[in-house]
Amino acid sequence: MKIRLTVFFCIVLSIVACRKVQDWVPGENDDVFAGGVNTVFDEGGGAFTHEFDGMSSTDLLVHETGDALFEGTFVVGPAPIRPGLGPLYNNVSCSSCHVADGRGKAPMAGESLIGMLIRVSIPGENPHGGPLPAPGFGGQLQQRSIFGTVAEANVVVHYSDSVFTFPDGENVTLRKPIVQLNNSYTTLPSNILLSARVAPAVFGLGLLEAIPDHEIITYADEFDVNGDGISGRPNRVWDAIAQETRIGRFGWKAGNPSLLQQTAGAFNEDMGITSFVFPQENSLGQSQHDGNGDEPEVTDSLLHAVAFYMKTLSVPAPRNRDNAQVQEGKAIFTQIGCNSCHRVSMRTKTDVSFTYLSNQLIFPYTDLLLHDMGPSLADQRPDFIADGQEWRTAPLWGIGLTQIVNGHTNFLHDGRARNFQEAILWHGGEASQAVSRYISLSSTERNALLLFLKNL
Repeated sequence: MKIRLTVFFCIVLSIVACRKVQDWVPGENDDVFAGGVNTVFDEGGGAFTHEFDGMSSTDLLVHETGDALFEGTFVVGPAPIRPGLGPLYNNVSCSSCHVADGRGKAPMAGESLIGMLIRVSIPGENPHGGPLPAPGFGGQLQQRSIFGTVAEANVVVHYSDSVFTFPDGENVTLRKPIVQLNNSYTTLPSNILLSARVAPAVFGLGLLEAIPDHEIITYADEFDVNGDGISGRPNRVWDAIAQETRIGRFGWKAGNPSLLQQTAGAFNEDMGITSFVFPQENSLGQSQHDGNGDEPEVTDSLLHAVAFYMKTLSVPAPRNRDNAQVQEGKAIFTQIGCNSCHRVSMRTKTDVSFTYLSNQLIFPYTDLLLHDMGPSLADQRPDFIADGQEWRTAPLWGIGLTQIVNGHTNFLHDGRARNFQEAILWHGGEASQAVSRYISLSSTERNALLLFLKNL
């Protein structure tokens, strides 16, 4: 059951019923409404799964259709329901990685990959400036295959530990993943580049897509003109649908420009399912390519439905905003400079065709820009203009509910951090000054900041 404030519910109804674009006038506590009118007040295991309130019956039907596909298991074709799996794949459903619309978990040492995948490429660029596929393996490793075919390789993840000591004597053990590929179906390129990625949460993506380009560009400072040590820049990526270069928004390096392309890419790479966006099997050119000629395997309408499902997922509200320690942590977040990249608020564009997303003041804690995070977090794998040390600022809204929804607190692109403090300490590059200030805090101040994050 959705727990909403009555007055907030009335605002939603009035906006949708009138079908007019309206500004939401900010108030003192507006950051409680992290997703604007698309905020849900749920602190339970279903906090990430709520659709927008007040959608028309038609929109709700499309959302529910997409939900069923997101949750459903795909099978090898021909089949009457959800065909097209394989012949190479990582998982059998979207929800297998994005459990309850949340984030994936990094495997324990030697454990099989479930919520993690491995991007692969070789040095160089494809014709559109993106990663150059690894010969025989493409742009993503598929560690599973259907009967009668061979998986590309087995993936084993181990960890290397190091200990960090705060000035006050507190010790923190940091782990770094080491990815090993075994039993590859053919010889791996000697210059192959690997990048482990856990599945991110999928709620609030429609709001991020609705942020206008100029809002992102305005906050960029590629050459650090203001001298604050922060030089974020937008990724410029290839839009396979529009056939043009656009600003990237989605993915750990902002390698996708739209939710539809992100969805089509996941179908293709994660499950081996073709679409009008990516009509070629991920196994094309390999010995296990099926050659059935049944592309596209997912219809245009169903692909759009899955993208629409993610587009219309609400954002959970932050919690305990009146708690004195949470308020202290929020102030410290700004004082040490975390907000330089984790931009607190943004406003979506005016959209008379889809008023649910129009003119919303939201609080995603991201600038959607690429930032140099230093050598410790580097994967040394470029992705369009993103270099091997750059990552898109991850949104922080709802992050404090990860333990409740997904049963873990694995953070960063490869899930190496097992809690907020480890995640902070791994930051480097442009975040070095903020991390130094964090290290200098007292234990009480550090705990206040961590409590603030836990309540986002």
